[in-house]
Amino acid sequence: MGEILFGGTAALLICIFLSPKFIEFLRKREFGQQIREDGPEGHHQKAGTPTMGGVIIFIAVAVPFLILTDYKWTSVGVFGAAIACALLGFADDYTKLVKRRSLGLRARTKLGVTIAISLGLWFIATHEAHLPPTLWLRFVDYHIDLGPFYPVVIYLVVAGTTSGVNLTDGLDGLAAGCAAIVLLAYVGITFIAGDFDLAMLAGCLVGACIGFLWFNAFPATIFMGDTGSLGLGGAIAGLAVMTKTEVLLILLGGIFVVEALSVVIQVISFQTTRKRVFLMAPIHHHFELKAWSETKIILRFWIVASICGAIGFTIYRQSRGV
Repeated sequence: MGEILFGGTAALLICIFLSPKFIEFLRKREFGQQIREDGPEGHHQKAGTPTMGGVIIFIAVAVPFLILTDYKWTSVGVFGAAIACALLGFADDYTKLVKRRSLGLRARTKLGVTIAISLGLWFIATHEAHLPPTLWLRFVDYHIDLGPFYPVVIYLVVAGTTSGVNLTDGLDGLAAGCAAIVLLAYVGITFIAGDFDLAMLAGCLVGACIGFLWFNAFPATIFMGDTGSLGLGGAIAGLAVMTKTEVLLILLGGIFVVEALSVVIQVISFQTTRKRVFLMAPIHHHFELKAWSETKIILRFWIVASICGAIGFTIYRQSRGV
């Protein structure tokens, strides 16, 4: 327990103390957020806000983790997946900001790298951590042996989670706060599972998210960018794989599922009927156009994320007989 608290506190303090200098560095080089033209009107004043804050998040995670870790394969696998996804996000951010390509990396490049990350996570989980290639339906305590199809499921978990966190990152502090809540649930899950090294990593991730929120909360002075959203998505996906909660993640990360589904529903509806279900997707923009204040949306989404995390954690405890 002491290492979990120490790691989380260290990550929080590193984030708080390094962020001001990093924000100044980004401002001098004009690494500012680009705002989509069709976005909510109020977002245009955020143009130019420093982005790529995910760099600080993962420096804050890496320092205490690499010092305190026992280098168990479960925690190494999660850390590796998170860093790999963060590097993919960094390349995307760099392409947008420096090379002035508004869409960032090509879709096929992102797809290829995501597949490679998923295969790496699968190999570590099954061949090094010796986890079975099964899905555990904890609601009914039933296991499904996927055999050779397990890598496909891991890809869906990684791609879905990174996309969900990325889509949620549209309001000040929304993604960081929701990710901190989900990761806090995973601190409890890994602690109950007896994997204290993985719990320490999850604690570092929570601390870094909270430290980042000091500057990312409304009104934000820095955004996490794809570096942060993809990295945190990769970390959550890795935790789901290593704790056999791939299915339970749908509930634990319910807010990310809702955000992603709102985009899918909007696209399908418009392509088939030429009508929109929401005023704008992802769904947090819908509430903005309904004249909800940004802070109201953020706080209510945090509440929903907390409820989902609490229910998911309770189901996990019951499945473990705790």
